[in-house]
Amino acid sequence: MQNIVTRPLTQEAFAAFGEVLECAGSPDKIINQGKCGRYHNLAALDFVEGSAGISLFNADPRHLPLELDMMERHPQGSQAFIPMVHSSFLVVVAEDDHGMPARPNAFITAPGQAVNYHRNIWHGVLTPLASPGLFAVIDRIGDGANLEEHFFETSYVVTAT
Repeated sequence: MQNIVTRPLTQEAFAAFGEVLECAGSPDKIINQGKCGRYHNLAALDFVEGSAGISLFNADPRHLPLELDMMERHPQGSQAFIPMVHSSFLVVVAEDDHGMPARPNAFITAPGQAVNYHRNIWHGVLTPLASPGLFAVIDRIGDGANLEEHFFETSYVVTAT
Protein backbone atom coordinates (compact mmCIF):
# COMPACT_ATOMS: atom_id res chain seq x y z
CA MET A 1 0.00 0.00 0.00
CA GLN A 2 1.04 3.57 -0.65
CA ASN A 3 0.83 6.20 2.07
CA ILE A 4 -1.00 9.54 1.79
CA VAL A 5 -0.59 12.06 4.60
CA THR A 6 -3.42 14.47 5.28
CA ARG A 7 -2.96 18.22 5.41
CA PRO A 8 -5.26 21.04 6.47
CA LEU A 9 -7.87 22.10 3.92
CA THR A 10 -7.20 25.52 2.40
CA GLN A 11 -8.72 27.44 -0.50
CA GLU A 12 -5.37 27.48 -2.32
CA ALA A 13 -4.63 23.75 -1.97
CA PHE A 14 -8.17 22.77 -3.00
CA ALA A 15 -8.75 25.27 -5.85
CA ALA A 16 -8.18 22.76 -8.68
CA PHE A 17 -10.90 20.47 -7.27
CA GLY A 18 -13.61 22.88 -6.12
CA GLU A 19 -14.36 25.44 -3.45
CA VAL A 20 -13.89 25.46 0.31
CA LEU A 21 -17.01 26.89 1.89
CA GLU A 22 -16.41 28.72 5.16
CA CYS A 23 -17.05 31.93 7.03
CA ALA A 24 -13.57 33.38 6.64
CA GLY A 25 -12.68 37.06 6.64
CA SER A 26 -15.33 39.75 6.61
CA PRO A 27 -18.84 38.86 5.43
CA ASP A 28 -20.09 40.21 2.11
CA LYS A 29 -23.16 41.70 3.79
CA ILE A 30 -24.55 42.26 7.25
CA ILE A 31 -28.24 41.27 7.34
CA ASN A 32 -31.03 40.45 9.79
CA GLN A 33 -30.97 43.74 11.68
CA GLY A 34 -27.17 43.65 11.94
CA LYS A 35 -27.09 40.24 13.65
CA CYS A 36 -25.92 38.03 10.76
CA GLY A 37 -22.99 38.05 8.36
CA ARG A 38 -23.72 36.69 4.89
CA TYR A 39 -20.87 35.01 3.01
CA HIS A 40 -22.42 35.15 -0.43
CA ASN A 41 -22.34 32.72 -3.38
CA LEU A 42 -19.38 30.59 -2.26
CA ALA A 43 -19.73 27.69 -4.72
CA ALA A 44 -19.98 27.27 -8.48
CA LEU A 45 -22.87 24.83 -8.81
CA ASP A 46 -22.65 23.17 -12.23
CA PHE A 47 -25.27 20.75 -13.53
CA VAL A 48 -25.91 19.12 -16.91
CA GLU A 49 -29.60 18.61 -17.80
CA GLY A 50 -30.87 18.51 -14.26
CA SER A 51 -31.52 20.72 -11.31
CA ALA A 52 -30.02 21.37 -7.90
CA GLY A 53 -31.40 19.27 -5.10
CA ILE A 54 -30.71 19.23 -1.38
CA SER A 55 -30.44 15.85 0.33
CA LEU A 56 -29.42 14.84 3.83
CA PHE A 57 -26.76 12.15 4.34
CA ASN A 58 -26.14 10.39 7.65
CA ALA A 59 -22.78 8.58 7.34
CA ASP A 60 -21.01 6.36 9.84
CA PRO A 61 -17.79 7.90 11.14
CA ARG A 62 -14.45 6.47 10.09
CA HIS A 63 -11.00 6.70 11.61
CA LEU A 64 -7.46 7.26 10.44
CA PRO A 65 -5.47 5.48 9.24
CA LEU A 66 -7.98 4.69 6.50
CA GLU A 67 -7.62 2.32 3.58
CA LEU A 68 -8.55 4.10 0.34
CA ASP A 69 -9.42 1.55 -2.32
CA MET A 70 -11.97 3.47 -4.40
CA MET A 71 -12.76 6.94 -5.68
CA GLU A 72 -15.76 8.27 -7.59
CA ARG A 73 -16.75 11.22 -9.73
CA HIS A 74 -19.94 12.76 -11.07
CA PRO A 75 -19.70 13.80 -14.74
CA GLN A 76 -23.13 15.46 -14.77
CA GLY A 77 -22.85 17.78 -11.78
CA SER A 78 -20.96 19.37 -8.94
CA GLN A 79 -21.51 18.12 -5.41
CA ALA A 80 -21.37 20.16 -2.18
CA PHE A 81 -20.98 18.53 1.25
CA ILE A 82 -22.02 20.76 4.14
CA PRO A 83 -21.65 19.27 7.63
CA MET A 84 -24.60 19.88 9.94
CA VAL A 85 -22.39 19.45 13.01
CA HIS A 86 -19.27 21.35 14.03
CA SER A 87 -16.78 18.52 13.35
CA SER A 88 -13.98 17.75 10.94
CA PHE A 89 -14.19 15.34 8.04
CA LEU A 90 -11.77 13.79 5.57
CA VAL A 91 -11.66 15.09 1.99
CA VAL A 92 -9.83 13.02 -0.63
CA VAL A 93 -9.51 14.30 -4.22
CA ALA A 94 -7.44 13.50 -7.29
CA GLU A 95 -6.78 14.94 -10.70
CA ASP A 96 -7.83 12.90 -13.73
CA ASP A 97 -5.17 10.76 -15.43
CA HIS A 98 -6.60 9.42 -18.70
CA GLY A 99 -9.98 8.50 -17.18
CA MET A 100 -8.63 7.34 -13.82
CA PRO A 101 -7.71 9.19 -10.64
CA ALA A 102 -4.08 10.25 -10.31
CA ARG A 103 -2.35 10.05 -6.92
CA PRO A 104 -4.91 11.27 -4.36
CA ASN A 105 -4.59 14.29 -2.09
CA ALA A 106 -6.06 14.11 1.42
CA PHE A 107 -7.27 17.01 3.54
CA ILE A 108 -8.78 17.36 6.99
CA THR A 109 -11.39 20.10 7.26
CA ALA A 110 -11.51 22.48 10.17
CA PRO A 111 -14.83 22.51 12.02
CA GLY A 112 -17.15 24.82 10.09
CA GLN A 113 -15.66 24.12 6.65
CA ALA A 114 -17.61 22.53 3.80
CA VAL A 115 -16.59 21.62 0.25
CA ASN A 116 -18.02 21.80 -3.23
CA TYR A 117 -16.46 19.34 -5.68
CA HIS A 118 -16.47 20.59 -9.26
CA ARG A 119 -18.23 18.47 -11.85
CA ASN A 120 -16.18 15.41 -12.91
CA ILE A 121 -13.63 15.63 -10.04
CA TRP A 122 -12.42 12.34 -8.56
CA HIS A 123 -13.14 12.22 -4.83
CA GLY A 124 -13.35 9.79 -1.96
CA VAL A 125 -16.60 8.80 -0.31
CA LEU A 126 -18.14 10.88 2.46
CA THR A 127 -15.85 10.36 5.46
CA PRO A 128 -16.90 11.99 8.73
CA LEU A 129 -14.33 11.56 11.50
CA ALA A 130 -16.85 11.89 14.35
CA SER A 131 -20.44 10.99 15.05
CA PRO A 132 -22.97 12.09 13.98
CA GLY A 133 -21.96 12.21 10.33
CA LEU A 134 -24.88 14.39 9.29
CA PHE A 135 -24.44 16.42 6.08
CA ALA A 136 -26.57 18.50 3.75
CA VAL A 137 -25.60 17.66 0.17
CA ILE A 138 -26.39 19.86 -2.81
CA ASP A 139 -26.05 18.00 -6.08
CA ARG A 140 -27.65 17.24 -9.42
CA ILE A 141 -31.07 15.64 -9.53
CA GLY A 142 -31.98 14.27 -12.96
CA ASP A 143 -31.97 11.38 -15.35
CA GLY A 144 -28.86 9.75 -16.76
CA ALA A 145 -25.75 8.16 -15.33
CA ASN A 146 -23.94 10.50 -12.96
CA LEU A 147 -21.57 8.18 -11.10
CA GLU A 148 -18.25 6.68 -12.14
CA GLU A 149 -16.25 4.57 -9.69
CA HIS A 150 -12.61 3.55 -9.87
CA PHE A 151 -11.16 0.78 -7.70
CA PHE A 152 -7.38 0.91 -7.22
CA GLU A 153 -5.29 -2.19 -7.90
CA THR A 154 -3.16 -1.18 -4.92
CA SER A 155 -4.93 0.62 -2.09
CA TYR A 156 -3.64 3.76 -0.40
CA VAL A 157 -3.46 4.32 3.35
CA VAL A 158 -4.51 7.79 4.49
CA THR A 159 -2.80 8.86 7.72
CA ALA A 160 -2.96 11.97 9.87
CA THR A 161 -0.26 14.64 9.66
